[in-house]
Amino acid sequence: MPKKESSGKTIRVTWVRSAIGYNKDQKATVKALGLRRLHQTVEHKDTPALRGMLNKVIHLLKIEE
Repeated sequence: MPKKESSGKTIRVTWVRSAIGYNKDQKATVKALGLRRLHQTVEHKDTPALRGMLNKVIHLLKIEE
């Protein structure tokens, strides 16, 4: 059974709060999202894996659909 392809939805993620003072795994999650500096915005396809990453560091990000 083939996997369903998402409808091409994208999510814009902006890093708005510093990760200093948070756990290493949260810092690594921000880096894995492709964010290098504060107020940088990246776009990703909306997938369950991405949603999980965003939920882990939602307090550091601004998310737009």
